[in-house]
Amino acid sequence: MSSLVSWMGKGNGIWVRQPWRRVVQFVGLFGLVFAIALGCAGNNQPAADAPADSGDGRITIGTTLTARTLDPADAYETFPGILLYNLGDRLYTYEPGTTNLVPQLATELPTVSDDGLTYTIPLRDDVTLHDGTPFNAEVMAFSIQRFMENGGRPAYLLSDKIATAEATGDYELTLTLKTPFAAFPALLSFSGVTPVSPESYEIGTGSFKPDSFVGTGPYKLSGFTSDSIKLDVNPEYWGDAPANQGIDIQIFTSPANLYNTFRTGGLDIAYQTLDPEQVAALEREESSGGWQVIEAGTNVINYMALNQKIAPLDDVKVRQAIAAMVDRPLLNERVFQGQAEPLYSLIPASFDIAEPVFKDAYGDGDFDKAKTLLTEAGFSEANPLTLEIWYPSASTTRSIVANTLKESIEAGLPGLVTVSVQNTEGATLWENVGKGIYPIILANWYPDYYDPDTFIQPFMSCETGSNNLCKEGPSQANGSFYYSPEANQLVAKQQAEQDPDARQQVIADLQQMMVDDVPYVPLWQNKDYVFAQDGIEGVAVEPTQQFLLWQISRG
Repeated sequence: MSSLVSWMGKGNGIWVRQPWRRVVQFVGLFGLVFAIALGCAGNNQPAADAPADSGDGRITIGTTLTARTLDPADAYETFPGILLYNLGDRLYTYEPGTTNLVPQLATELPTVSDDGLTYTIPLRDDVTLHDGTPFNAEVMAFSIQRFMENGGRPAYLLSDKIATAEATGDYELTLTLKTPFAAFPALLSFSGVTPVSPESYEIGTGSFKPDSFVGTGPYKLSGFTSDSIKLDVNPEYWGDAPANQGIDIQIFTSPANLYNTFRTGGLDIAYQTLDPEQVAALEREESSGGWQVIEAGTNVINYMALNQKIAPLDDVKVRQAIAAMVDRPLLNERVFQGQAEPLYSLIPASFDIAEPVFKDAYGDGDFDKAKTLLTEAGFSEANPLTLEIWYPSASTTRSIVANTLKESIEAGLPGLVTVSVQNTEGATLWENVGKGIYPIILANWYPDYYDPDTFIQPFMSCETGSNNLCKEGPSQANGSFYYSPEANQLVAKQQAEQDPDARQQVIADLQQMMVDDVPYVPLWQNKDYVFAQDGIEGVAVEPTQQFLLWQISRG
């Protein structure tokens, strides 16, 4: 599922479509509570205390997440992405339980031309879509072209990269890129890059089908309303059949209803989004309650963006001092009850390439280092520093984080630093971030695909800039206004580099630039939780953050 978010993609419901703006969500803890309802008729959700009727072999799942659309050319939120991942297939996917990219609808990894621009992909010849249409290269080319041309929220993911998509044989797809992009096979695993039937869909700006799906996957969509979604097993599926007889998803309006229904046995599985206290209670009662707690890391990162357009944040020593002030273990203890992990790079720790550069350089709550840096920058008790931290008013989590930072910093640097915590309505905040209005913003980031590039390019690159400030581009959209010609060169170099070892070294150099220049301060990395009743098997959150419904069974 790439730059600060202002803009928003996954889950905020506010969009300023520019090709370099990516997806970010500012939401509550451990999940995405989307504000946009499905808008479809029907109300099949049972009362919170009613037991679920799972049927023979069907699995019931409860969530507070909602789906605005299931059109793969327009779906850009996390929950629709999960659904599409189970309703459709992609050219490439990840071997369950690993981060190993493997062919799915392709039969092998692409053949790449010497210039890194042409990808030739052989396809399976034994796949049929849900409506009986045979899958072939023409269908895949049509689906990619539709993704790029219909103008949906994620369109730029491919349209920025692909020059042409052609069927060069019945079962051979050729994709020509605009510029070399080493992470391209990983991008092709994005949930929306899935074939759809040319008999049911069309290419045309704004032509979307939000409440249906006709693809190739192990399930068929058989029900889609604002409070329930039903997936039936696809009997004609080309791959392994699901381990269950179907999935019934209930969408709850509050974490309390989800929590209570699961605790009383009304659901097989509860996934996203429970409050920290509810998560802690289910963990405490696991042995006596008759359920399982499945904990997983996530690739969601949370950070501060430091606006270099506003003094004194234009002084690198001040930004470095702020990095030294942050006490991540304190945030994890006081705010998250241990349900998070300290983050020391913008690249999540789930990537081997991630280095704890901020821990090595600044530690946690190192107020002596911060005081030294501020003194060098000209601040003193006679000339104190005032920091202004902004967050969207609907985010309770970020309110607690901001106020915890304020208390910690002011206690550690009394008389030298004052922290002002501010908030405004989310739409207003995100509309103005790229204008440079806010000094510091608390933000989070949901990646589009599993590759370090999606944590680098959106933060470190800039299309147009001068005098160390970005005028237009990802870092401007993210509110840091960071501009470095060297960073731009390194971002382009790692994108084009096909040799993994050479690319890793470039990414290491970029992480060092992050810690030296401090346009952002990484804060924490979410944990993910799934709760399943005893006897439900095969429940897991993948390292790539996907939730594979077809693996779940009733023991």
